[in-house]
Amino acid sequence: MWVCAAVLAVFIGLVVGADARAQWLAVGLGACLLLAFAIQLRTGRSQGFTERVAASVLGALVVMGVISLGFGLAAVIPG
Repeated sequence: MWVCAAVLAVFIGLVVGADARAQWLAVGLGACLLLAFAIQLRTGRSQGFTERVAASVLGALVVMGVISLGFGLAAVIPG
């Protein structure tokens, strides 16, 4: 799940311009939420469902945040 978030964040960072990157990262996080929900439903275990989904989405948020921070710093620092 977190690998998918990383791939999605890098893809958004490379394809989308800096002015619209934050909006697209929010859309990507929403896609990660839906993916985490589907993955956890597929396991068929009901105990701890919300905790597992929350952990997956929180991890995706952290991963996407770190990657977007890198793209933000790359945009600010002249190269």
